[in-house]
Amino acid sequence: MRVLSGIQPTGRFHWGNYFGAIQQYIDLQSEDESYYFIANLHALTTVRDPAVLRQNSLDAALDLLALGLDPNRATLFLQSDVPEVSELTWLLMTGAPMGLLERCHAYKEKKAKGLAADAGLFTYPVLMAADILAYDSDIVPVGEDQIQHIEVCRDLARAFNHQFGEVFVLPKPRVLESTAKVPGTDGEKMSKSYDNTIAVFEPPKKMRKQVMRITTDSRAMEDAKDPDTDHLYQLFSLFAGDAAREEMAALYRAGGFGYGEVKKALADAAESYFSTAHARRAELEAHPERVREILDDGASRARKKAASVLLRAQEACGIKG
Repeated sequence: MRVLSGIQPTGRFHWGNYFGAIQQYIDLQSEDESYYFIANLHALTTVRDPAVLRQNSLDAALDLLALGLDPNRATLFLQSDVPEVSELTWLLMTGAPMGLLERCHAYKEKKAKGLAADAGLFTYPVLMAADILAYDSDIVPVGEDQIQHIEVCRDLARAFNHQFGEVFVLPKPRVLESTAKVPGTDGEKMSKSYDNTIAVFEPPKKMRKQVMRITTDSRAMEDAKDPDTDHLYQLFSLFAGDAAREEMAALYRAGGFGYGEVKKALADAAESYFSTAHARRAELEAHPERVREILDDGASRARKKAASVLLRAQEACGIKG
């Protein structure tokens, strides 16, 4: 089975990115043939500063490698380093129904808010489909909010296959297990758009300050509290082992504690949890040429596969052959 997923370099990865997706990408690399790309072409719909995009893309590669993505087991590359995908996008675009793209969430939501939507946003799902189809991907790990994009991909592939023969593999989504809300510092879902994130590679001192500013309720210290409905406990649970989690839950149910105590325990657990990744990232950052070699090697492997799929599609529709 071949697994593929991409992640946009629109900012530094936060705890929600890690527990919601990246952790599972790393787990999947030991089970299946895995392709993971940094979606810098997709990011162009929102990031307009070239220096920022270049730095974000490098940071994304450093972060993924530091967090455990193994280039010997998974293929890691920049989306823009595989031009075959852009060529494939056009082939799919020629058969993409306008109505199908008009129903896609991102475009609909922007139009509903009265905001201008450019062609990049409108055709974003077609580029995403090309990303998936270019590698004969069987499985695409996604959150529930991304399932529509896989359905669009399957629709486009099915239409192309109907017109020109069996060219594309029809991928299936694999809904990520940890798509439950990772709370942000305000208790809402952790998201850059809410400005409530804590970055995975935040310096420890700054991370601790952010943790200490996490909002809590005003219940008295002596009151018993339900850990399952408390976002501070939910965050602690992401980092703690079973024994520490149960001990903290018992403290909540008994009452007689302050939230500052929980925040300190959360900061300690988070710092310990990511300590190896922090050290690995510092080592990688000192050798950027190694990171570039990994990305180039990944792109070379990805291009080889994408070129064979593109040629298959070109021959089927009469562009070549």
